[in-house]
Amino acid sequence: MSKALLAAFSDAITLPNGPDAPSLSRIKTELLSGLTVALALVPEAVAFAFVAGVHPLVGLYAAFIVGLITALIGGRPGMISGATGALAVVMVALVAQHGVEYLFATVVLMGVMQIGAGIFRLGKFIRLVPHPVMLGFVNGLAIVIFLAQLSQFQVPGTGEAGAHGMVGGEWLSGWPLVMMLALVALTMAIIWATPKLTQAIPAPLAGIGIVAAIVIGFGIDVPRVGDLASIQGGLPSFHIPMVPLTWETLEIIFPYALILAAIGLIESLLTLNLVGEITGKRGGASQECVAQGVANTVTGFFGGMGGCAMIGQSMINVKSGGRTRLAGVAAALFLLAFIMVASPAIEQIPLAALVGVMFMVVIGTFAWQSLMILRRVPLTDAFVIILVTAVTVYSDLATAVVVGVIVSALAYAWNNATRIHAKTYTTPEGAKVYQVQGPLFFGSVEGFTELFHPENDPQLIVVDFADSRVVDQSALTAIEAMAAKYQALGKSLQLRHLSRDCHRLLSRAGQLIVDSDDDPDYQIAVDYNVRTGQLGAGH
Repeated sequence: MSKALLAAFSDAITLPNGPDAPSLSRIKTELLSGLTVALALVPEAVAFAFVAGVHPLVGLYAAFIVGLITALIGGRPGMISGATGALAVVMVALVAQHGVEYLFATVVLMGVMQIGAGIFRLGKFIRLVPHPVMLGFVNGLAIVIFLAQLSQFQVPGTGEAGAHGMVGGEWLSGWPLVMMLALVALTMAIIWATPKLTQAIPAPLAGIGIVAAIVIGFGIDVPRVGDLASIQGGLPSFHIPMVPLTWETLEIIFPYALILAAIGLIESLLTLNLVGEITGKRGGASQECVAQGVANTVTGFFGGMGGCAMIGQSMINVKSGGRTRLAGVAAALFLLAFIMVASPAIEQIPLAALVGVMFMVVIGTFAWQSLMILRRVPLTDAFVIILVTAVTVYSDLATAVVVGVIVSALAYAWNNATRIHAKTYTTPEGAKVYQVQGPLFFGSVEGFTELFHPENDPQLIVVDFADSRVVDQSALTAIEAMAAKYQALGKSLQLRHLSRDCHRLLSRAGQLIVDSDDDPDYQIAVDYNVRTGQLGAGH
């Protein structure tokens, strides 16, 4: 694995020659974008480490390792991964009950699960997430990012929280609050104005740099990164999780690993789709699953808390011009440099500048057009958008997406269930023909059954499925039940225009089918004779 990572790293930092070689301007943009992302990673990695109940360096090492590996081999260049709040809130119970070593073991198992998901190409199922769920996802996550920044407007707490450097306690008030808000507003104004003046430097980096220079130069007393915690440390070292290799240990960590793997993949794949829409790229879901799995497996062996894609930092990178793997690699390496050699300088950066950057991310992430279309889209879609947004804010992303997909699927099933109907007519020979229209599946079998009136029908009944499709076992059971009713009355039933797919389903259902190789799709006429209980090639 180390050789593969080294090869990927070489590919990421080796720039092509010839006409496809990037310009110095592009390289500069990628590096500056990476620097901006690294600055934004610091306070969040520290904050999420506190949420999980571990040392700040555990979060920072996770941000470095996960960010580096996913940048090298991930499915979407431009994405940024690291320690996230969605995972931290799950980890806190495990750490509190069993300690940090069990967390490291869980992260390793989580990574193995994610690699398995990539190998078996489970990432493709992210395409089943409807667009209203995506809108709710980005809106909810934008709100979560916004709410996460509000803790920076609190006075550093005391007691246990203060001992860990966490921000807590009372809200800022008076002049400190005014100064904090003013610096946040100044940062946002600089980010808004910079692209109109120059493209030489990413706007978020300009905002951070100018505001930091003002605060440090004039000695303004406002909260800084160092007030959260010291970020000074060395290189992460290899460390095998110190847990007993027993069945009991697996019983403890497996449920947490499964939940973390699912949350991490859902957030990463949704972010992959979002970044893909902005950059015009598609695919890479399975590759991203493997990359996330490899990153978390390695992180667990180097004292990190694991992670997944970060939509906020990904948006910073993309909006700053980062489009290649170089930006993600640079972000990870800059973060490591902060930890090892530049921590005194980084700790002097005012939190207001980073809050301003994240507020601009919130504005850019929130799907404002979704507010305009709520009255124009179907009521179910509007409900799903609002529901997923609310559940993302009040619970977690994975739950919100699952709930949204379930509601959307139920709504889709109901709509299709109500579509089934039949046109009827009588042939010159006296046979009654039912032309079934609409899909026949578990949701529509009741409506399908109500279409027929065996007692009042003539001796020969033809059911034509040219405009329908038999989908599942419930549909087959409904057909068999209908046939049984006609059989009880001594009447004959013919089933026509059943597709090859339907033939295969009927074969699996144990029906006796006489088929020929030259039967075209959706042009097959199959007769079901209720007197003999057999299916045969028809007209």
